[in-house]
Amino acid sequence: MSSDASAMAAGLFSPLVEQAIELSAQWHDATYRKSRWREAAFAVPDEAVLRVPVIAHVTTVALTVQRAGWDEVTVAAAFLHDTVEDRNRYRQDLRYEELSRLMGAAVADRVMEVTEQKYDEDGQPRSWQARKEGYVAQLRTASAGGVAISLADKLHNLWTMDESLCRGIDIFTSTPTRRALSAGPDRQRWFHRAVLEVSRRHDDPRLAPLRQRMEAELVRFEQLVAELPG
Repeated sequence: MSSDASAMAAGLFSPLVEQAIELSAQWHDATYRKSRWREAAFAVPDEAVLRVPVIAHVTTVALTVQRAGWDEVTVAAAFLHDTVEDRNRYRQDLRYEELSRLMGAAVADRVMEVTEQKYDEDGQPRSWQARKEGYVAQLRTASAGGVAISLADKLHNLWTMDESLCRGIDIFTSTPTRRALSAGPDRQRWFHRAVLEVSRRHDDPRLAPLRQRMEAELVRFEQLVAELPG
């Protein structure tokens, strides 16, 4: 094998990304998205509810970041982008110090760039608006890699919302098997638009396709919301 081929083969496998996948899968084990829009792929017992594992979301985000051309630190951080923000099934928190010990400071720092602060200094839950305003302000000082993760994350969320709306699912109303979104159409539109606009402070060409797809999904969201009854 030539030296070029050997180098390419060595670059195909990333122990850092593999470790991030394992940690993410363990942390998000038995945690789920608010709802699903696809039909069930297989039958489950009557008392069971087929839900979408959170790992499906973080994997989609990480693959989007990878396909946009980002490095292994950014891809690893994308797999882990919700670990500090969200508690695991045992109601435990993953601290920055522990994530840094496990994955290295470079990955942990990038995760923190896109970690929403859900609680105030007294440990009380912050309002949706306060959390999102803080997130947007935080993103203004994030690296281009952090912005890439944020765009991929919000893009997948928005795309999922659009797909649900296309199938007549009212994502703004709770049911026994679905939790409504925490904010209505106007605030969802504001937040995703704000993330998109903040991303423009970076001119990295790898961000361009992410912004373009985000813009397209925002237009689709506005059209679908306009068609909602009432």
